[in-house]
Amino acid sequence: MAQQGEIGPAAPFFIVTDLSAALAHYVGGLGFACLVSAPDEAPFFAMVGRGAARLMLKQVAPDLRPVPNPSLHPWAPWDAFIFSAEPDDLAAEFAARGVALAGGPATRDDGLRGFEVADPDGHVLFFGRPV
Repeated sequence: MAQQGEIGPAAPFFIVTDLSAALAHYVGGLGFACLVSAPDEAPFFAMVGRGAARLMLKQVAPDLRPVPNPSLHPWAPWDAFIFSAEPDDLAAEFAARGVALAGGPATRDDGLRGFEVADPDGHVLFFGRPV
């Protein structure tokens, strides 16, 4: 039974330039499942998930470009933090799938162990945990 004030997992919302390319990355590369793709005839929105993690992806318009956090400021390196109890194992899985890791796995100065992955639009996800 849920306790008062309890909340569930978050689902960051990423604008993407090409929904098909984004789905290929998240589903084919990172092992997420496509939970929703809409509308059926010409999808421009999808939700992907793996474990408790969820991401929403939306292809809006050719003139509306994604603006990932790292493009705004070097001190804002991530668009999402995704908890992983075993980031080293997950990094090895991703590497075996041909996914390029943007950093790590390593233990950072802030006490987190993990690694970064960038999607085709430059959104950076950190997969890791506190040490």
